Amino acid sequence: MKREKSKWRTHKDESTDAAYRGGTPCSSEEVSVMEMERRGWIIQLDLKINHQEWEESLEKAKPFEISKHVVWEGYKRIKANKGAAGIDEESIAAFEGNLKDNLYKIWNRMSSGSYYPPPVKAVEIPKKSGGKRILGVPTVADRVAQMVAKMYFEPQVEPYFHPDSYGYRPGKSAIDAVAVTRERCWRYDWLLEFDIRGLFDNIDHELLLRAVRTHTDCKWLMLYIERWLKAPFQTEEGEVIDRKAGTPQGGVISPLLSNLFLHYVFDLWMKRNRPQNPWARYADDGVAHCRTKGEAEELLKQLHRRFRECGLEFHPDKTRIVYCKDDDRRGDYPETTFDFLGYTFRPRRSKNHYGKFFINFTPGVSNKACKAMRQTIRQWRLQLKPDKTLEDISHMFNPVLRGWINYYGRFYKSALYSVLKHMNRALILWARKKYKRLNRHRRRAEYWLGRVARRDPQLFAHWRMGILPAAG
Repeated sequence: MKREKSKWRTHKDESTDAAYRGGTPCSSEEVSVMEMERRGWIIQLDLKINHQEWEESLEKAKPFEISKHVVWEGYKRIKANKGAAGIDEESIAAFEGNLKDNLYKIWNRMSSGSYYPPPVKAVEIPKKSGGKRILGVPTVADRVAQMVAKMYFEPQVEPYFHPDSYGYRPGKSAIDAVAVTRERCWRYDWLLEFDIRGLFDNIDHELLLRAVRTHTDCKWLMLYIERWLKAPFQTEEGEVIDRKAGTPQGGVISPLLSNLFLHYVFDLWMKRNRPQNPWARYADDGVAHCRTKGEAEELLKQLHRRFRECGLEFHPDKTRIVYCKDDDRRGDYPETTFDFLGYTFRPRRSKNHYGKFFINFTPGVSNKACKAMRQTIRQWRLQLKPDKTLEDISHMFNPVLRGWINYYGRFYKSALYSVLKHMNRALILWARKKYKRLNRHRRRAEYWLGRVARRDPQLFAHWRMGILPAAG
């Protein structure tokens, strides 16, 4: 009887939540609860311990193997290069607002084969020689994707490029092309200057894809390069224009593709058919050296034929035969000067190691480049910055001045002096606007700036060269 009463005793002070200590479960419900707890514990443990392996297995599940690290490196290069927004009007700063998700989307879509580039924004920019050029501006995300492809593809094709191809290549620059052309002009009497009309707009897609397949069997590279080539233009009015030829000038991978195309159209053809004529090419601009005028005329005819076969043509106003005239070559010919990469090659008065003057065929900064630099200085509007100190002006514009001096001052530096003196005149105008006592006295302002320059010649890059204002 006592046992029966104790059997039905209430347990209001006792907890019914008992911890599982192992052993046989008492009911089917307990089995399901315990197994869920076990499985959850195991899953959490596996995720914590093998998170990296889980990510690797996820990557292996994709049809294309693309490293997330390369996507991150591609983004960093795009950020360093800056650039405008594409058709989505998303700037780099806006792209960074959701950086992790944006980069993951790029990697995920490229790895799965489902990445389709959006239309390219068509922007008209003026040419230095007049007219307008259509620049294709991809979106920020598309530029990152193109950079990823470039980082994979460039190491595969770079070893095959000719050493005299200088455009858009690692370890090579325009100044290298100018230097080697300068030396060859001393050895060869004649030169063929050529410019390819609308290179980026007229590249044959089928020929280019054939060249791509020659250097890679990577399926995703061939897939996306073909999609980028066929991506349409979209104008500012919203009109979508299909493209059947060319690669957008402004795309990240476009310079590499154009170099690959010209490698087979020109570089390799010259190596096989005209090994006696050295040449230098920077993108669509190039020069070839010849011994005689007849040899140059024959080369021009052959190149016309070769380029027509590949869907390209020379620019009629920028393609000509030039005589490299100097003290030793005194023939009388109409063409004795040409422009190449911002330099004008022509007979100039020079001094040799013995101090003797002679006429030398050598490069100096071109008149077009000088005009562009003077226009840039005027656009700075220094006279509207009287709130700035001279040190502030130096910090703002010294990097540009150094770049001009390092490039255009490499050969025949005195040709650049007119531009640097123009910068001094702009600084004098700034001083007259800043100080009342100098406002009506140009000569007094010039003398004041000259004394500052002699006291601190390191303040501006051109002052270090000795291009100083007059000092009273």
